[in-house]
Amino acid sequence: MSQGKIIKVSGPLVVASGMQEANIQDICRVGDLGLIGEIIEMRRDQASIQVYEETSGISPGEPVVTTGSPLSVELGPGLISEMFDGIQRPLDRFKKATDSDFLIRGVELPSLDREAKWTFTPSLEVGAEVSTGDILGTVQETLVIEHRIMVPNRVAGKLISISAGDFTVEDTVYEIEQADGSVYKGTLMQKWPVRRGRPVAQRLIPEQPLITGQRVIDTFFPVTKGGAAAVPGPFGAGKTVVQHQIAKFANVDIVIYVGCGERGNEMTDVLNEFPELIDPNTGQSIMERTVLIANTSNMPVAAREASIYTGITIAEYFRDMGYSVAIMADSTSRWAEALREMSGRLEEMPGDEGYPAYLGSRIAEYYERAGRARVLGSDGREGTITAIGAVSPPGGDISEPVTQNTLRIVKVFWGLDAPLAQRRHFPAINWLSSYSLYKDEIGAYIDKTQNTTWASKVTRAMNILQRESSLEEIVRLVGIDSLSDQDRLTMEIAKQIREDYLQQNAFDSVDTFTSFDKQEAMLNNILNFADEAEKALDLGAYFTEIIDGTVEVRDRMARSKYISEENLDQIKALSTEAQEAIHQVLAKGGM
Repeated sequence: MSQGKIIKVSGPLVVASGMQEANIQDICRVGDLGLIGEIIEMRRDQASIQVYEETSGISPGEPVVTTGSPLSVELGPGLISEMFDGIQRPLDRFKKATDSDFLIRGVELPSLDREAKWTFTPSLEVGAEVSTGDILGTVQETLVIEHRIMVPNRVAGKLISISAGDFTVEDTVYEIEQADGSVYKGTLMQKWPVRRGRPVAQRLIPEQPLITGQRVIDTFFPVTKGGAAAVPGPFGAGKTVVQHQIAKFANVDIVIYVGCGERGNEMTDVLNEFPELIDPNTGQSIMERTVLIANTSNMPVAAREASIYTGITIAEYFRDMGYSVAIMADSTSRWAEALREMSGRLEEMPGDEGYPAYLGSRIAEYYERAGRARVLGSDGREGTITAIGAVSPPGGDISEPVTQNTLRIVKVFWGLDAPLAQRRHFPAINWLSSYSLYKDEIGAYIDKTQNTTWASKVTRAMNILQRESSLEEIVRLVGIDSLSDQDRLTMEIAKQIREDYLQQNAFDSVDTFTSFDKQEAMLNNILNFADEAEKALDLGAYFTEIIDGTVEVRDRMARSKYISEENLDQIKALSTEAQEAIHQVLAKGGM
């Protein structure tokens, strides 16, 4: 540990001299209060330190002591259902310890509870040969999540002792004799530096879809388990609600939700809503599989920069157990603003719009840690991390640097649209500007596993929406009466797809989540109606006759989104009813 002294304070940036023995990324204790900081630049014996706490009152001459270790997180039982700040301070216990609603400076508190006891059940016996990633035993952390205790990185050898029973995260639970004769004494907890990705055995191509229950996403712009998606959109377009919906209903084992620089009331909504929500897959509260990281807009800006890395490191830890994990970052724009502020105080050469020149590589570094992988360990298990990042471009301008650098990396773009949001069409994902590069692979995967022709139906529905867009220009110029009956039918089918299928109410208990079977039944109804109506036009029926004769059944098709999953047969029956209604129109015409 080396000690220096403060020579300059510039907001969250502190410069200290006499630090020649310190290293980049070392954690320091800054000033008489012992604030937590991280060295981000070295110039001769001067270290520039970003401080993760409020620096008001700190003055030159106060001491700076380095710990010699990088910013790390504690990984072990006690992560699930907990709420941390950007540098993994447990906010509930912090509040109790300080008796304050605000972060008191200089208070040191371990991330994982040192007093809680966990029941450890060994899965290996003494004498077994183990290596990095092997599962030694399990702790039932919540009713839903079994916490798998793994051999830490760079540890391998012969298991010479392992105990069952109740332990704290600091108690020695097992001992491994390594090749050099040394004995590693292992606990239920391990530490990992947040800025370094955890190693895997092999990277794999993601192929299984992440089912979110949001029809516009699952149908037109799906993301794989192990994929990466961006949700850019202006203020009020619904980024946070989209992320909340995915956090609540996605078919993953664990959700990490990072509130990075967002408003405090949005994190309050999460805290109030999530414990009350029941996970449709497990029947338990969603908090039983959720880790929250809150670094709201009134918290120190430097910790906002660390929060993203804290979240992805916890996600990698659960991936290494063989779980599928989704990490929500809301919002990466606020994280980029923290980068810009620190870069400005370091007097670095600014890039586009004042962001640092390394903005693109930092964004890429984060999203590249997502993916599907065969993890370390002799059992060859697989895990996935799906990264979904909200982007808040100023004024909704997606040509700004954070959005553009994000879109270079991710393969899914859910573009939120202010005009759609103003028309109360939610989720306000624009079907003409959004895209998913996983669409073909997921379509083929669903066709194969579900034995259906889903990919061709999705393509057809999208073609109808695109055709509507080009017809709208003609309608604006010369009116709808100038269109042929065939084109007017296309406009009507597109309207059904938009209003009856894509529009979804996040606050309705039934419509908030739609399973794949229900999505397929609803889309089939619309496309089958389109087929029958086109046949009727070919046989001489008029467009107005078809529309007037099918009002009742189309109304029921529109309301089918509010029919629960248990009554799926009622939705499927509407296809036959629509066919019969059109046949009656033709019969009347024949008379």
